[in-house]
Amino acid sequence: MVSNLILWSAIALLSVVWVEVVRDCYHALAHVWPTLYKLHGWHHRVFRPDLSVTSEEIYRKAHWYNDVPEALVMLIFSFLPGLILLIWGFDYAWVTTLGSVYTLSFLVTAIARGAGVPKADEITDLTHRPGQFTEIPANWRVNRSYHWRHHFDDQKAYYCGTLTLVDKILGTALSLKGKTIAVTGASGTFGQALLKYLYLSDAKAIALTSQGNPVSIEVKGKVIPIKTLTWQIGEEEALKELLETVDILVINHGVNVHSQRLEEAINTAYEVNTFSGFRLMELFLKTVKTNKQIATKEVWVNTSEAEVNPAFSPLYELSKRALGDLITLRRLDAPCVIRKVILGPFKSNLNPVGIMSADWTAKQVVKAAKRDSRNIIVTINPITFIAFPIKEFFVSWYFRLFTKAS
Repeated sequence: MVSNLILWSAIALLSVVWVEVVRDCYHALAHVWPTLYKLHGWHHRVFRPDLSVTSEEIYRKAHWYNDVPEALVMLIFSFLPGLILLIWGFDYAWVTTLGSVYTLSFLVTAIARGAGVPKADEITDLTHRPGQFTEIPANWRVNRSYHWRHHFDDQKAYYCGTLTLVDKILGTALSLKGKTIAVTGASGTFGQALLKYLYLSDAKAIALTSQGNPVSIEVKGKVIPIKTLTWQIGEEEALKELLETVDILVINHGVNVHSQRLEEAINTAYEVNTFSGFRLMELFLKTVKTNKQIATKEVWVNTSEAEVNPAFSPLYELSKRALGDLITLRRLDAPCVIRKVILGPFKSNLNPVGIMSADWTAKQVVKAAKRDSRNIIVTINPITFIAFPIKEFFVSWYFRLFTKAS
């Protein structure tokens, strides 16, 4: 009996997830099918960037032309799981009616908003409420800052309405189009490869390097110069003005002192791998002030697989783990999204015996970011995919329990 109850509950919940998938696919289709966009376009005419309504008349029409048809499509498809289960001879196909009931709630509230029922918008249209954002874009659910980006960052992304599953599958959970992205360690093998895939994603890439030479990338046999700025470890404040204009900061610079263990090596490892990156991140986080910046600014930090696995270079491991733990701590109160980039051994000047290619690794990092992975793991070591999430979960909760923001 208990096993049956668990099965019925799982099927009922899946029927709800199914109609959410239908809704988000309908939304995505509306942005590629001009006929459907004639209806959906009303929804994009409603809101100003502060999410205030441009016109009460347009707001009501948008619900009749977009939300009501969308809910009707969801309702029609909500019967499909039950029909399939009936054909398979499942005796309790009726549990899938939860998806239909759930959909009816969308239809009723859309009609109420379209009819101008008092307070209907305040109670039911939660992702479009004006006011200061109190959360950064959520990962698995759609909140106001997440959905704001669909209206005012990139209409060809952020399609989801409640759960972000479809965006993750489509790679539309983060748009890099038009974003100004600064990458430290840009002269390195991985830095240059990352710049290439950011460029291919229509981002405006900026190379930050301690080397004196301009950085360029090669795309389809063509050499493309990248805007290059030179800076030095310890001079992070010199980048303060630039960071005001940057949407995404990728902290990628590092050093490997290999087998050294004397005072100078210790200082170098921690200064470059830990403290410099942390100072840069804090400078960048201070630039996050407006709703737009909360919704669109991000930091990506290359902390390395050395957070959880040996790299046969103790000071590299210690300094990278220190940075990783500081990032985990800072995430608890961060005003914008912070992603960790956890990379296995790729071939580079720092690691000439690396197994993965830097080009392939960079490509996977960008793909994972577009799927809104907050911890981007790229490695051939299966242990990391298990060890890192466990470590991150327990360390994060340890910090929650024994630290406070004030």
